[in-house]
Amino acid sequence: MEYSHYFILSVIFIPLLGVLLVLFSGASKENKIATIVNGSIIANTVILFLFTAFQVYKLNFVYHFKEIVLYQQKDYVFLIDFYWDTTSTVFIWVGNLITLIIIKYCIYYLHLEYGYKRFFVTLLLFYFAYNFVILAGNFETLFVGWEFLGICSFLLIAFYHDRYLPVRNAVKVFSVYRIGDIGILVSMWASHHLWHQNITFAKLTDKIFTDPFITHDYPTAIGIAVGLLIAASAKSGQVPFSYWVPRAMEGPTPSSAIFYGGLAIHIGLFLLIRTMPFWESLWVVRVLIVIIGLMTAIMGYFIAKTQSTVKAQIAYISISQIGLMFVELALGLKTIAILHFVGNAFVRTYQLLVSPSVVAYWIREQLYRESRRLYPDLTQYISKRISYSLYILSLREFYLDRFIYLISFRIIKKTGTYLTRLNKKLWAVILIVLYGVTWFTYMYGYSYINALHFYVSNIAGMIAVCLIIRAFVERKNPVFSWILILFAHLWIILVVVYNENFYVLELVWYLSGIFLAGSIGLGILLFLKKKEKNHVDLYFYHGHYQEYPVLNYGFLFCVLGLIGFPITPTFIGEDLIFNHIHADQPGLAVLISAYYIIEGITVVRIYAKLFLGSHSKSYHENPLPSS
Repeated sequence: MEYSHYFILSVIFIPLLGVLLVLFSGASKENKIATIVNGSIIANTVILFLFTAFQVYKLNFVYHFKEIVLYQQKDYVFLIDFYWDTTSTVFIWVGNLITLIIIKYCIYYLHLEYGYKRFFVTLLLFYFAYNFVILAGNFETLFVGWEFLGICSFLLIAFYHDRYLPVRNAVKVFSVYRIGDIGILVSMWASHHLWHQNITFAKLTDKIFTDPFITHDYPTAIGIAVGLLIAASAKSGQVPFSYWVPRAMEGPTPSSAIFYGGLAIHIGLFLLIRTMPFWESLWVVRVLIVIIGLMTAIMGYFIAKTQSTVKAQIAYISISQIGLMFVELALGLKTIAILHFVGNAFVRTYQLLVSPSVVAYWIREQLYRESRRLYPDLTQYISKRISYSLYILSLREFYLDRFIYLISFRIIKKTGTYLTRLNKKLWAVILIVLYGVTWFTYMYGYSYINALHFYVSNIAGMIAVCLIIRAFVERKNPVFSWILILFAHLWIILVVVYNENFYVLELVWYLSGIFLAGSIGLGILLFLKKKEKNHVDLYFYHGHYQEYPVLNYGFLFCVLGLIGFPITPTFIGEDLIFNHIHADQPGLAVLISAYYIIEGITVVRIYAKLFLGSHSKSYHENPLPSS
């Protein structure tokens, strides 16, 4: 193994080692925790400095850490791949310096705060995920870090998990993330069929290799690029996903600074930069990026002017600037976009860190030095009607949240409401019998219905989606919702079994995490239902973490295992599922992607409703709803 490989692995996994050391430290040992966290980041800084010096000495800024194969069978390969270039160097250094600043700030800012240890574990886990994304060499590796970023965001927004608004907004932000993930899932599936291999980002830079594939299948190339744009827009708060960014500011100020001011908010931009050699020859996609970027920049500017809190103003200013970065990138100004990122990341981090002091200062000014500020009269430039309309639209955030609700959650809820009217017992018997007959037919009579396999796959996929939608709208019984999710996974297997041969080993990979996490999670739910008969539903947040802290973390791991988070082989199993969907079945790929998106939202919502929020029993001290 070359020296560069050791450097790359050290930069990625030293923060993860810090996470493990902090986990084994006592919650009250603040000095010990601070020393471990400081040591991890400083060690990374030293390694980065040495590696940068090594790059300058060798005059080589591109390193490709090739192919750590995790699973291989015939024409399918799942590999972890790392890639380091000048873009990685800039993003890694910015991430390292901002994280170092935030940690120095947090050591004092969170002194004696309940959850001190939990905050630093999550922060180091975020830093690990950020490095993993930046150094990813292919889509599968990038998606591992992408998933970690999503769950770290959820945990940091819900840091004050005894309060209503942080928990509610954490679920809302995670839901938007999952909706955006449908783009990257479909793009990963389509890229396998376009390139006929597990494409790496190093190969994407080779125009001689990529151009013939793009010319041969232009519509698929457009679809991949649009999917990546959707994922990037959701992660970076671009139109129409902009409304989630100020709602993510419910966490501690330092987490807001590192996530939605400095680093995580720019991950969508990084995704576009990393895949730029692929989409820069597609003029349709470049026009779309310019439109989205300009709309975000204009809307973000006006919305920021109407916000009543300093953090919300900074949030909209930040995404407005990222919109301009999208435009710069689409115009081919990659270097300017990267420099813009560096400036925006540090400025927004600084603004968020000093925002508490600024608020306190202005409160004093209002109390002791009351004076009127003179604002420019917009009516001298435009009519009053337009001015007032623009003001109301900005105040309502251009109804972006309503738009996302109408095109996604409203459809899901209406479908689920219809499904709730069906007789549970009757349809349970029908689906179980139908499932058994379908398996029997596959085992003993598949050759007789080979011509119908396409229809059977699609019907099985639609049944799985209906089951997961029914689980999503369930409010009375979380156990019933959990069982529906497990049953839906069994129908997903039928989708690919009837599509083409699905090997037994692949079934083991897919079901291993689901079976283990699902059975343990079901046991926890049954135990909770037995102990808390009147406080186990999905109408309210019950806050059972206060009385069952061990069950809280146990159920969280079950949730992660069930959604195929990269801690179980199911993550590879999900990629295997997509590998068995043919190139001429984009509808089925979208259907399965939608299934995984809705499933992730459903199980995280079950966890949040049961274990987070103010405790439902009155003898626990709870904050006021407005806090």
